[in-house]
Formats: sequence, structure tokens, C-alpha cells
Amino acid sequence: MNPIINSTELLALLETKNLILIDASNGNNAYDNYLESHLQGALFVDLNTQLAAIKEDAAEGGRHPLPTLEQFSKVVGTLGITPESHVVVYDDKNGANAAARFWWMLKAVGHEKIQVLNGGRQAAEKIGFPMEKGNKKATPVSNYPFSNWQLPQVTLNDVEKATTNPDAIIIDVRETARYKGHVEPLDLIAGHIPNAVNVPFSTNLDENGLFLSPSLLKEKYQAILGNIPVENQIVHCGSGVTACHTLLAIASASLPMPSLYVGSWSEWSRNGKEIVTEE
Repeated sequence: MNPIINSTELLALLETKNLILIDASNGNNAYDNYLESHLQGALFVDLNTQLAAIKEDAAEGGRHPLPTLEQFSKVVGTLGITPESHVVVYDDKNGANAAARFWWMLKAVGHEKIQVLNGGRQAAEKIGFPMEKGNKKATPVSNYPFSNWQLPQVTLNDVEKATTNPDAIIIDVRETARYKGHVEPLDLIAGHIPNAVNVPFSTNLDENGLFLSPSLLKEKYQAILGNIPVENQIVHCGSGVTACHTLLAIASASLPMPSLYVGSWSEWSRNGKEIVTEE
């Protein structure tokens, strides 16, 4: 199953018994926007309270650290998701925000049937996907049965070692202006991690906000990753959310999964580590 699904494919699945559709749009008014209008049948998931365990000090784990396995297991069960469920998740940012994060988290606990809607809500609306208002109620089930995160992750110390390893690559998926240290709208200090290369997540998309084809994504990332062992490949962003968009693109290209640095720049920049800026 390709991890990315197109709107027409989703529309054909709308009446499927095991389908669970998730709206993971994020932002200050995300829930209000969901209540006003969402794809028919979609349940709402909140990035800050359900897909992260935010701490007072982002120096420990960054702005969106993962919840505990027990917490996430409860969230998944509350949404009515079982191992047999076909889950499709979307957001209002072409799948580039919390939709990709939810995809990564479900994959990381071993769920097989999980896809992100290509182009997000906007693409579905373009084809006339049925919409509805109000709060769609889930049918809760038992906590989802999983015991560990199965996809690779790295810690602050792992990343620091990679900064001086010529056989490692650190991919920073943030916008180039943030990478170079020209602006920093979310964190305390601007710049990037030493030895990191900038591959903005937006370059995974075409001019219509849709993912490039698997073959183009494969060509792109093979050129970037070269012969670097997958265990030495690290992907990060600001807080471990949009990095998942690039991991999704890499998975769509049928390439091995690099490690996610969940703490990302929000953690690195708060721990007195070396910071690089560019003109």
C-alpha cells in the first residue's frame, strides 16, 4: 500500500466498512474550522494534545515530543482504530503538517493500513468531495495493542555525533530562510545544526501542492542520500512534525526509512549546542 492516497481513490472508499478518516489540521482555529466544515465522516485529532506530550521546557524533547506509548494507545483506541482499520489522514496544509506526523506515529507502532491524503483538504474539495459540519463522534474501542516505537529515532546526543561524522547526513526540511538563520518565527535562536543539509519539505510537492511521483521522489532522494547507510540518515525540522512529510515522501519512493529526530531544531537550539548561520 502506497502511503499516499489521491482524493479520487479516497472518494471510492468512502463507504468502506473499516475506513477511518482523520482531520489532523493544526493551528489556533483548527478545531473551530473543523466544526465549520470537514470531509464527510472525518474525526478530529489535535496535534498538541493527542499527537504530542508538550512539556513546559522545550529543551527536553522539543516543542512536540512524542506522547508515551500508553498515551498514544489510548488516543488510537478512542478514535475507534483497530489493527484492521484502514486509516486515511489529511490536513489543510497539503498533508505537510500533522497528517504526516500521525502517519509516522501509526506506522511506528506497526499499523499497516495508514495513508495520507495527497494535497490535503484542498485537493479533496477540488473534486467535490462531500463535506459536513459539526463534531463527528468516534466509536471507541480498546486501547490499541502495541508495545514499542518500531521506526528509527535519534536523540540529541546521536545528532551531535552525526555533526562530525563524514558518513552521516542530517536533512533539515525547514524553509531555507530558517535554515540559514535569516528568520526564526517559532524558536528562540535562528540557524541550523552543523553538517545539516537543507532540503525543504516543500520540494516534495509539485506546483499544485501534490506529492511528486514515487519515481521522481526516488530519483531525488537517492541523489541526496547517496551511499550513506540508512542508520546514519537523520531527518529533522523545527519540532518533529514536518520532518514526517519528508519521511512520508521517502516511504512513497520505496526507500529505507531514515531516523526521525523528534526534538529537532526546537530542542537543539535550547541546549547550548553549536549553531551555524549563513549569508
